[in-house]
Amino acid sequence: MLKVLLLFLLLIAGVVIGPMIAGHQGYVLIQTDNWNIETSVTGLVIILILALLVILAVEWLLRRIFRTGAKTRGWFLGRKRSRARKQTQAALVKLAEGDYKQVEKLLSRNADHAEQPVVNYLLAAEAAQQRGDEMRANQHLERASELAGSDQLPVEITRVRIQLARHEDHAARHGIDRLLEVAPRHPEVLRLAEQAYIRTGAWGSLLDILHPMEKAQVSDEAHRSALQQQAWLGLMNQAMAEQGSEGLKRWWQDQSRKTRHEKALQVAMADHLIECDDHDTAQSIVLDGLKRQYDERLVLLMPRLKTGNPEQLEKALRQQIKQHGATPLLHSTLGQLLMKHGEWQQASEAFREALKQRPDAFDYAWLADSLDRQHKPEEAAEMRRDGLLLTLKNNP
Repeated sequence: MLKVLLLFLLLIAGVVIGPMIAGHQGYVLIQTDNWNIETSVTGLVIILILALLVILAVEWLLRRIFRTGAKTRGWFLGRKRSRARKQTQAALVKLAEGDYKQVEKLLSRNADHAEQPVVNYLLAAEAAQQRGDEMRANQHLERASELAGSDQLPVEITRVRIQLARHEDHAARHGIDRLLEVAPRHPEVLRLAEQAYIRTGAWGSLLDILHPMEKAQVSDEAHRSALQQQAWLGLMNQAMAEQGSEGLKRWWQDQSRKTRHEKALQVAMADHLIECDDHDTAQSIVLDGLKRQYDERLVLLMPRLKTGNPEQLEKALRQQIKQHGATPLLHSTLGQLLMKHGEWQQASEAFREALKQRPDAFDYAWLADSLDRQHKPEEAAEMRRDGLLLTLKNNP
């Protein structure tokens, strides 16, 4: 617009001033090797003005041409974006229906023109994996990785999720280790890490992510507590498998006092030591645990212990009976220990005390065995009959 205004000003000036200088037009000579151009100053000005008009006209024409081309390209791109948007919406409906073939097809067809092309390719990769097409899943992942640029986190999370679906557990664990360096408190990374570490038996690593899981509020406290116990049991099994009871005891001593006072761990540790035929150490753990806090799981381990000092177990049981009352479990366990030592009369009394509080088929059977040892066959037969009737009643 400024150029047009300037042009009109020049024309007006020429119309006004031209006649004034008509008698003083001057002389201009332009000479080349083959040409001599002679004109007046006024003629040269007119030629320059005409040349400027031609340039402006060409510029206007080119602008119109290129603007039309840009509009045309924008129209085609707009159509592709609109089509990609519709296909993405249709893919989400198919995803709800579980039609993974159509999900992949719709998401990947115009993914480059979608609003979130990386998301389209990642969802297409998971859809391809769902229907077992690993090659297509890999292709979509690679394309998503190219488009994601420096933000590779969603791509790597999807890659690990697909690896876990393929049971490529060690590859998934390798990917998780790298993701935890970048996003140590990302909820989905922690959920995938839980799966990868459990599948690969990486119990130490599983313990390491429990605190970040708590901070990120991944799962509830009960689930995290169960994971912690599972990890501890896994470490126990590894120590026992590699070095037997000695390795198991060393591992136990390496734990903090708070960990060693966990009742579930005390039960598991004593059970593992019994399996390793280390009954003395198992007994010391059971007695130490009961001394600190009563737990039925520790009491249930007592009949399995085979040590040279059974009096300690009997003494501990009688002490528990004084503190917590004559519970059926305590009397039944005491009776089993007395049977092992041949104290049939006291064993039968303990079983009778247990049966007074609740009927139990095993206690009936153990009482019958004790009565047999005391040469009371009729009463022993009656106890076996009562035990059989109770079994039939509970299992019709």
